[in-house]
Amino acid sequence: MDNLSDALKKLKITAVDRTEDSLEGCLDYLLQALTQNNMETSEKIQESGILQLFETLLIPQSPCTAKVANIIAEVAKNEFMRTPCVDAGLISPLVQLLNSKDQEVLLQTGRALGNICYDSHEGRNAVDQAGGAQIVIDHLRSLCGRTDPANEKLLTVFCGMLMNYSNENDSLQAQLINMGVIPTLVSLLGIHYQNAALTEMCLVAFGNLAELESSKEQFASTNIAEEMVKLFQKQTEHDKREMIFEVLAPLAENDAIKLQLVEAGLVECLLQIVQQKVDSDKEDDIAELKTASDLMVLLLLGDESMQKLFEGGRGNVFQRVLSWIPSNNHQLQLAGALAIANFARNDGNCIHMVDNGIVEKLTDLLDRHVEDGNVTVQHAALSALRNLAIPVVNKAKMLEAGVTEAVLKFLKSEMPPVQFKLLGTLRMLIDAQEAAEQLGKNIKLVERLVEWCEAKDHAGVMGESNRLLSALIRHSKSKDVIKTIVQSGGIKHLVTMATSEHVIMQNEALVALALIAALELDTAEKDLESTKLVQILHKLLIDERSAPEIKYNSMVLICALMGSESLHKEVQDLAFLDVVSKLRSHENKSVAQQASLTEQRLTVES
Repeated sequence: MDNLSDALKKLKITAVDRTEDSLEGCLDYLLQALTQNNMETSEKIQESGILQLFETLLIPQSPCTAKVANIIAEVAKNEFMRTPCVDAGLISPLVQLLNSKDQEVLLQTGRALGNICYDSHEGRNAVDQAGGAQIVIDHLRSLCGRTDPANEKLLTVFCGMLMNYSNENDSLQAQLINMGVIPTLVSLLGIHYQNAALTEMCLVAFGNLAELESSKEQFASTNIAEEMVKLFQKQTEHDKREMIFEVLAPLAENDAIKLQLVEAGLVECLLQIVQQKVDSDKEDDIAELKTASDLMVLLLLGDESMQKLFEGGRGNVFQRVLSWIPSNNHQLQLAGALAIANFARNDGNCIHMVDNGIVEKLTDLLDRHVEDGNVTVQHAALSALRNLAIPVVNKAKMLEAGVTEAVLKFLKSEMPPVQFKLLGTLRMLIDAQEAAEQLGKNIKLVERLVEWCEAKDHAGVMGESNRLLSALIRHSKSKDVIKTIVQSGGIKHLVTMATSEHVIMQNEALVALALIAALELDTAEKDLESTKLVQILHKLLIDERSAPEIKYNSMVLICALMGSESLHKEVQDLAFLDVVSKLRSHENKSVAQQASLTEQRLTVES
């Protein structure tokens, strides 16, 4: 045959006559042409209309079937040929060929279907309609145990076909999961871990499927953790390890799998990588160090896995993580501080760590990042300190260790995440009257809090600032603190906080305002008037949705405001007596009792 056009014409004739020898010669010619110039040959095949004839050639008994499927696989490497293959009706006969016993037919059919499905909605839809996925999964199950090279090649093609079929398509991935593909793929990995191509295909499959929440339970019921760690230990190449990391990260979001990975020895592998890469300035090594330490922190987010690694504060892993904090590597400092924040998720761990000097390590770390410091490290260290400050017995020890001084150095930070953690840490520490008084008289701190109370773009910072302002008053019960807050313009923010959608914040604000009214009413009078506090209290009392404690503290505050002539007049003008007398029959005893007391006070003062 002189050229491709002749071959295509001859193929049309022989396809109808079914003269096997001539047919085979034409198919061989096409395959050769595709090898030399795939795109151009594919275009000519499409123009010739020969694709439609292939449907009739895809018959199980024919010796030419594998070659026809091979040609389809080759042309479908081109994006523009995938939909024409579907339109030519090739999917149904190809799926039927998946029932063949001939290994070469299965191989070429798997390739053809995989290439047609690649990034093609039409291809995937047609394979889905024809039921191709289930047949392929059944093949993977039945062929899984055979390790001869030809079989492993076939398994690799079938895995690839399923990936092309479901890639970035949640509903098709969910379909594969429901068909039980995950245990099958995990078995494949366990048996064929020495075959690089098949292993890689399994990892790509895991990476795709692990993103789906519904997959996590199935993964957790297999020995995926053990297999992945075993595979990881064998890898020396950066790219291969990176590939495994990409699967481990989404899997490790599941608490059960976190524990399985810890028990399978992943942490030891990660610590080894950190040790090997910590002093390297190669880009790949820096990336691997980051991935390994990030994954380590992720494993500590599970309660069981975290507690297993803490081992009462004596564990090797915990000790190694401690050594990261004073290191000169920012990534390790960050991972170390985040790990401590994760270990500090129960009182026992927090108390042990504070008693064993963790606070000094964290404050030293913060000191290293005050001037032009690393924001993520600042944030992580403050997170750890905040968590450590939760148990009551730790607060005095942490104050004594100079935590407030270390934290206050970051008042000038313009980074909302740092501001948020700084505020949370201080609020956790000031249960003690002395600490609250000392901080409440710090004009720089109070002015910054008042400024942050207006950070409308950062609700977390705004909320924490309000809560800290209130806490300074509630815990110090100090006239000097109240004067500092009034003079810095803090009253209006506490009054706004009393209207918060969060009951806990409303309550904290009302208690702080009641203390202000009881201790420094003259100083605060003008601000309390201008913020329309009395009207707000009236609304809170008549609103049936107000929680009992809000009603109770609103009445306590009303009584405290009666010492001001102007505020007293506002209370009288709003007919509070009627509202309060109704509350005497409130189902909550404390509210009913306070209503009686408030009614007496209002009656006497009227």
